[in-house]
Amino acid sequence: MIVVLPETTQQVADVLRYCSDNGIKVVARGSGTSLSGGALPLADAVMLGLGRFNRITEIDYENRCVVAQAGVANLAISHAVAAEGFYYAPDPSSQIACSIGGNVAENSGGVHCLKYGLTTNNVLGVEFVTVTGEIIRLGGKFQDANGYDLLGLITGSEGLLGVVTEVTVRILRKPETARALLIGFPTTTAAADCVGAVIGAGIIPGGMEMMDRPAIHAAEEFVHAGYPLDVEALLIVELDGPQAEVDYLVTRVSEIAEELGAVSIRLSESEQERESFWAGRKNAFPAIGRISPDYYCMDGTIPRGKLPEVLARMAEMSEKYDLRVANVFHAGDGNLHPLILYDANLPGQLEAAENFGAEILKLCVEVGGVLTGEHGVGVEKRDLMGEMFTEVDLNQQQRVKCSFDPDSLLNPGKVFPTLHRCAELGRVHVHDGKTRFPELPRF
Repeated sequence: MIVVLPETTQQVADVLRYCSDNGIKVVARGSGTSLSGGALPLADAVMLGLGRFNRITEIDYENRCVVAQAGVANLAISHAVAAEGFYYAPDPSSQIACSIGGNVAENSGGVHCLKYGLTTNNVLGVEFVTVTGEIIRLGGKFQDANGYDLLGLITGSEGLLGVVTEVTVRILRKPETARALLIGFPTTTAAADCVGAVIGAGIIPGGMEMMDRPAIHAAEEFVHAGYPLDVEALLIVELDGPQAEVDYLVTRVSEIAEELGAVSIRLSESEQERESFWAGRKNAFPAIGRISPDYYCMDGTIPRGKLPEVLARMAEMSEKYDLRVANVFHAGDGNLHPLILYDANLPGQLEAAENFGAEILKLCVEVGGVLTGEHGVGVEKRDLMGEMFTEVDLNQQQRVKCSFDPDSLLNPGKVFPTLHRCAELGRVHVHDGKTRFPELPRF
């Protein structure tokens, strides 16, 4: 393993060109927070570290965008524009550390993605280096580009198609008013029903998160956010916009919650209190680390209407595997993050946790959802891809990879459970630097 720390896009291009010419595998790595093992090298390779790509190169308020190098931390973008009343909307819980390039690779979300979208909805352009060292630009400061949506293809490609070195993101004006509701319920089913009822009423909160009793208690002990401790489930619902609209929506959401059996409703009365509500949620993962030697963070997405069923079945699985599970997740868009608690020092518990996690992901697919919402497939879910896609589906996806990376040198061992040679997928790679497709039939 060789680690390379380039400082310029041209240096990245030179490294990739050398590796391509010599058949050397490459794994790009930003902050390394990937929970799916997406930045984990699985074979002898050059590790391309992008930690030195840490500068914001342009802030353009007129076009409401920021140009940042791939290693810039997510939260740093919001900090850079806060004085002018702007912010960058996608906010993963790891936003203090995760890099914007990694966000593009995994199409990261966050607590406010329900209303403001995932990374793909907030990226306007990227600078991108191919495996052969070509530097290309996709998108820009404009809203839409002509031709194929290559920017959409690159976002979420998990480092399999090339290396992103620079990102242009959309920034938004901070809303006039933002207030958060803490709503406690006697059961997780009632809380899940409330999620569907609020969205069904035509209300799109800025954020809508759910935590169950283990997560509530762990977060409260860690952050002291003022969470109620006598409830089984807690919803954090943030409403933002003009003052009059927020006041009306607060009333409507409170009414819906009361109709569904809410036992406590608390409204933030200051910006500091609103931020404290979110501090508990954003620190839930490290808080869980205080109550269990180890935990396994899952990531699957389901239709919102299936929340009550899926939570009930996960409770049954918890008994089956004799492992506790704490639920804290993006309820509004159905992105689950069950935290399976275990002790790797106890024989069999690690294996049980992995089997428990796989069963949760299979359940997500069974009810009409997907294997990942924002953490990516990586190596973690690679062998479960067959649960969601047919062989034909997977082969077609691999053809896309072959068009960018014909020798499969980029981030090897990720996403695809079985990697075919490009020639086996209906294309012939000629070692004169050119790639030929079979002649198509004529009609």
